Amino acid sequence: MRHHWLLLGACGWVLLILMFVTKFINFRAADDYGEKTGSQTWTESGSKVRSSPEKDGLQLSDQHSTGTTAASEWESVVEGRVQLLSTVCKNSSLRNLTYVSISKFVLDRIFVCDKHRILFCQTPKVGNTQWKKVLIVLNGGFPTVEEIPENLVHDHDKNGLPRLSSFSPKEITRRLSTYFKFFIVRDPFERLISAFKDKFVKNPRFEPWYKHDIAPAIIRKYRKSHRESELAASGLHFEDFVRYLGDIEGRRRMDRQFGEHIIHWVTYAELCAPCEIQYNVVGHHETLEQDAPYILRAAGIEQLVAYPAIPPGITRYNQTKVERYFSGISKRDVRRLYARYQGDFQLFGYPSPDFLLD
Repeated sequence: MRHHWLLLGACGWVLLILMFVTKFINFRAADDYGEKTGSQTWTESGSKVRSSPEKDGLQLSDQHSTGTTAASEWESVVEGRVQLLSTVCKNSSLRNLTYVSISKFVLDRIFVCDKHRILFCQTPKVGNTQWKKVLIVLNGGFPTVEEIPENLVHDHDKNGLPRLSSFSPKEITRRLSTYFKFFIVRDPFERLISAFKDKFVKNPRFEPWYKHDIAPAIIRKYRKSHRESELAASGLHFEDFVRYLGDIEGRRRMDRQFGEHIIHWVTYAELCAPCEIQYNVVGHHETLEQDAPYILRAAGIEQLVAYPAIPPGITRYNQTKVERYFSGISKRDVRRLYARYQGDFQLFGYPSPDFLLD
């Protein structure tokens, strides 16, 4: 009898340990997916109509808190996003924050799938890895997204995804006017936190220039006290990063020095020129569960490729994390940061972070 109870007790402990390990693995997998992972609809004419930013902002909050939404209801949600985008783009008082010409920098961000007439604008730190996998499959590189090596996705010389900038001006214009076009966004401040963690804390793909070149340059200019000999070892603080991003005039020379590495934190407007290019769909990372299948249907590719499985809860906006990261940042620096990203907040219906600004 005693052996029987000992056996039951041992089984109980094994079950508890397995539950803990499973939860830990799921958490890490979700976090990794979120650091690498990311919608809106289109009208046939590609035209955009007026919408109320305040109303859309309320809808956005409601969408993020609901689980599933009927396909017909979701269509009106994504149409509302296109309408909001058009309204904000027409606001002359925000033009300096929202209007960007279609430069080579923008064209370099747009990947092309000629076979299915799709253009995808890359917005780093919003789940682009998964969408690039979808395009690689569509281009015939691999039969499924699960078979694509992670390092290949980010090797733009080998992944088979041409950039729009590689075509002639005439071919660029034709594709922009006739192809299905989309990109993904997320809360602007949460995206900055993701960029900081990925490039200056974790750096999983070993890109040494962030730690050895960019971080020391930011520290020298924006940290009040530092020792030159300890720049590389001390590491970039989030406060240094925020000061650099909010210094609109002072950082321009540094950005030219950093080159295209800044794509991980420049605004969505600077990356994709949404007030100049008539995108069919602008997705939201927070509603990826609804947006991913909608984009596949809208592009006519839902029978050809499946979007990778989404870990539960990974797309949920985490205000607690945002508050924690900004807890030591001065109000002045937060306001300067918001001034730079205000266009992104308004273009895509994200409510201003009043809990940080007040």
